Amino acid sequence: MNIWHLVTQAGPVAKGVLLVLLAFSVASWTIIIAKARAFRRAEAESDSFLKAFRESKNLSATYEEARKHPGSPVAALFREGFRELSYHLKGNPVPDGPATAGAERPPQGDLLQGLQRILRHASLKELSDLERSMIFLATTGSVTPFIGLFGTVWGIMDAFAGIAAAGSANLGAVAPGIAEALVATALGLFAAVPAVIGYNHLLNRIKGLGTRLDLFTLEFLSLAERVAARGR
Repeated sequence: MNIWHLVTQAGPVAKGVLLVLLAFSVASWTIIIAKARAFRRAEAESDSFLKAFRESKNLSATYEEARKHPGSPVAALFREGFRELSYHLKGNPVPDGPATAGAERPPQGDLLQGLQRILRHASLKELSDLERSMIFLATTGSVTPFIGLFGTVWGIMDAFAGIAAAGSANLGAVAPGIAEALVATALGLFAAVPAVIGYNHLLNRIKGLGTRLDLFTLEFLSLAERVAARGR
């Protein structure tokens, strides 16, 4: 008696439950692998961009460098902040566009508050993108054990119905039905455990990227304050 034999001998309800659990498991692994790759790219590109940002003396050149890092949430934050800063200081939202002579500039406090709002908005958008599909992993981790339990309960009921119809309760008659029913619980746990581990691991990396965004926001605001002070 092997697992495949138990699956093929299961009833239609049990097979339906197993297919649902298999779909949850495949989708969870797909999400975990795809997000792990995306986070690794985001972290590597953020490190590369931060190095270029801190070594650069020219914001326009840094903006071009940021465009070379489309997978970095930190670079995306810089692009939003730079557009806003460029708009207020040059009167033109295009980074390398010509300055508008005599353009009226807002007070420094208003400029920094506006920049803070833009950076906060961009940071939340990046975090929202990073958290996409995480709810599916959380749902898989919490729901699939119960789906598997439902399949097991249904299978045991089916097995007892078969025993009653056969009029025999010896171990040889009971064991196959119980074994078939327990396959659903096993597959439910097989889907849930990696999803929970993946969810916690990816959530920790999202928090790390969120901390980087918060620190970069403070760094960019400090830079913008110095740039605005020099431009007056």
